[in-house]
Amino acid sequence: MLKAIRETGASLVRRAEGGFTAVFGADANPLYHSGALTIYFFWIVLVSGIYVFVFFETSIFGAYESVEYLSREQWYLGGVMRSLHRYASDAAVITLLVHMLQEFLKGRYRGARWFSWFTGVPLLWMVFPLGITGYWLVWDELAQYIAIASSELLDWLPMFTDPMARNFLTPESLSDRFFTLMAFLHLIGIPIFLVFGIWFHLLRISRPTVNPPRRLALGSLAALLVMSLLAPAQSQAPADLARVPTELAFDWFYLPVYPIYELTSAGTTWMLLVGSSLLLSLLPWLPRPRARPVAEVDLGNCNGCGRCFVDCPFSAVTMQPRSDAKKYEREAVVDPSLCTACGICAGACPSSTPFRSAEGLVSGIDMPTLTIQQLRSAMVEQLDGVRAPVKLLVYGCDCAADVGRLGLPGVVAQSLPCIGNLPPAFIDYALRRAGADGVLLTGCRPGDCFYRFGNRWVEERMDGTREPHLRRSVDRSRLRIHWAAGHETPALRAAAAAFMDELSAASPTEPDDSVQAPPRAVGHE
Repeated sequence: MLKAIRETGASLVRRAEGGFTAVFGADANPLYHSGALTIYFFWIVLVSGIYVFVFFETSIFGAYESVEYLSREQWYLGGVMRSLHRYASDAAVITLLVHMLQEFLKGRYRGARWFSWFTGVPLLWMVFPLGITGYWLVWDELAQYIAIASSELLDWLPMFTDPMARNFLTPESLSDRFFTLMAFLHLIGIPIFLVFGIWFHLLRISRPTVNPPRRLALGSLAALLVMSLLAPAQSQAPADLARVPTELAFDWFYLPVYPIYELTSAGTTWMLLVGSSLLLSLLPWLPRPRARPVAEVDLGNCNGCGRCFVDCPFSAVTMQPRSDAKKYEREAVVDPSLCTACGICAGACPSSTPFRSAEGLVSGIDMPTLTIQQLRSAMVEQLDGVRAPVKLLVYGCDCAADVGRLGLPGVVAQSLPCIGNLPPAFIDYALRRAGADGVLLTGCRPGDCFYRFGNRWVEERMDGTREPHLRRSVDRSRLRIHWAAGHETPALRAAAAAFMDELSAASPTEPDDSVQAPPRAVGHE
């Protein structure tokens, strides 16, 4: 049931991502950078908040008046900064929830990736109190309501000897120390925990993306500034503990818990909050994931070059002092708890070449479920069995369009855990030795690789900017790259058919040793 929901939701999300790509391009697609955008919006919140706090007075009567001064008397800067602070905060919540939804629907929260998901749940308990304390500081009618409701919720917990709500019964019961405490929590206390929480959240990710592309960052900032100018944030009527406000303009981004409290009770509200947090925390193990064989190192073929270490997206490979008598200084070591079984390390290993004459082809690092030897044997056997004018070898990815459903005569399809699992030498071998007329590479769309860097490493290996690279003597006209998501199999089939027509129409030529341009990636550029 859960899997069906995820697959349906993931298909809808990828279609939405395709629409955004058509408008903004893959590099500036906001849905591909939801996590980085969240951090970026928090930076805007921090900078604008510092400016607002410079003019803020931490007192009962000064809090509201100082914020109003910024909004009315200094609208050209102070008012813009206050509005920017508000809208960037709302934007951060939106991108945060989108990021969580994407990771869940695409299944990028289970197995070795549980740590990032699990450590992301406490961040919710930091972000929302951060916004709530910000509303308190304005000390208008909404802040009054939040203060009283929050105190009643906290009083339900057996934490305080005296009820907190007693501080808001009359104007005389509230002191300036309340605003000093709220200012400390909002500006120092909670943000410090949030920064460390984000650091911990990214701890097991290699090369985490913490900054969105410049074009997307500038465009987002421009949009927030336009909103700040056209619809500036305004305070509601000043708080008055002598009366109860009857109508409030509500912020559903940060305050959804309060309507739940109004409709139920404090106990029910806490049960929902704690229960939902526990459910989110346990999702990586519901149901228990099936264990997958991880990458294995063969020291007899490992020269300690470190390419697997550099290319691993999840820091599962480390380089350690040599444990055998070989002349090399280092060896690769795989941490099973971090390995996602993507096979990118095998694709990076220099010994993963099918041109080796050894009958039993063994790589320095390999996947036990699909070894380099098995990959070469399957390629040769399948191509030998094809009787067609044009033979096209298609390498795909288990997480993208299903290459097994292309259904075209003359096509030999092999699906890998990740397209980054493919060593570039296999393309050369297929064209020179195995009888393929062309090779088509496909996988997840740019920016949406299930294993983060698979398609990126492939493109860099093809154009010679990343080792191991495809030999320059390979005829690039016989190679195509077309990225396609799971629902884009028809588009991939059309691209394969068009490529086969090109190969059929081309006259046979001898391989040229001259330098040729790298293949052009088509589809969702």
